[in-house]
Amino acid sequence: MCLLSFVLCLLPVVISAAAPPLQPGYYAKSCPNAELIVRDVMKKAMIREPRSGASVMRLQFHDCFVNGCDGSLLLDDTPTMLGEKLSLSNINSLRSYEVVDEIKEALESACPRIVSCADIIIMASRDAVALSGGPDWEVKLGRKDSLTASQKDSDDIMPSPRANASSLIDLFARFDLSVKDLVSLSGSHSIGNGRCFSIVFRLYNQSGTGRPDPTIEPKFRKKLDKLCPLGGDGNVTGDLDFTPHVFDNQYFKDLVNGRGFLNSDETLFTFPETRGYVRRYSEDESEFFRDFVDGMIKMGDLQSGRLGEIRRNCRVVNDPPQVEVVVGEFRDRKILSK
Repeated sequence: MCLLSFVLCLLPVVISAAAPPLQPGYYAKSCPNAELIVRDVMKKAMIREPRSGASVMRLQFHDCFVNGCDGSLLLDDTPTMLGEKLSLSNINSLRSYEVVDEIKEALESACPRIVSCADIIIMASRDAVALSGGPDWEVKLGRKDSLTASQKDSDDIMPSPRANASSLIDLFARFDLSVKDLVSLSGSHSIGNGRCFSIVFRLYNQSGTGRPDPTIEPKFRKKLDKLCPLGGDGNVTGDLDFTPHVFDNQYFKDLVNGRGFLNSDETLFTFPETRGYVRRYSEDESEFFRDFVDGMIKMGDLQSGRLGEIRRNCRVVNDPPQVEVVVGEFRDRKILSK
């Protein structure tokens, strides 16, 4: 009720954090073609540029590890907010944001304000794997989009390409992800490319020795030396494994043979606690696929519990709605701050 002469009656402007649990088929009634629309746009994007599949898939890792799977990664910077796109692990590295924009536009045309950007990342990542020859699986949906993003949070959490297996194990453990999850999810590097910037230290000054990483197979090192000469363009890219457009277990075979592109890749074979999984996956692709799917589902369950919304545009939060403020006999339209 409105009491006395000063009254402020406000309706909720964001969706409560106590949202229904994630579940398969979440949009079956509200947007029944949602998953078909996402896959169709992904298929067209990957035909146009095959590398976009790997790029979109990586968005899930970089989004979910920073305050849960909430689409915060997709927010552009504003005068009052430094987002995650320019964080150390993302700048000049993550790409294909425009593919997410295309998916969102198609979904908004079919089902306005229904499908979250956070769920788009989850569906599109799954589709990138399936369309590259990897496993397909049922995803749980129903996430809300964050109202903010933090470059600092991303910098504090996301690992460096120089990371070793021990530090990666500790990082994954913070999210209740096991050593098996770490190794299987690292198999996402079965597709895509990495930058010379990320491996120059391995080639010319590993651990400050002034020498190359001794674990790199000699012929492979010569190939990398040619691709990434000292003082060369750090943005030149190389394949993360020998079949960069096919999601398979070649990545693990390469690690066994000393041909991992990133230090954070090869360390999985040189470190005793992770070596067994690398060897098993190199010999059994089906086991890798099963464990990878399990890991993706577990990672997709990471949630911050913060308030959220369904963004109209994945790059910006929605404009706060106008509400009616009644003061005595006067009415005015005000903008609620989130």
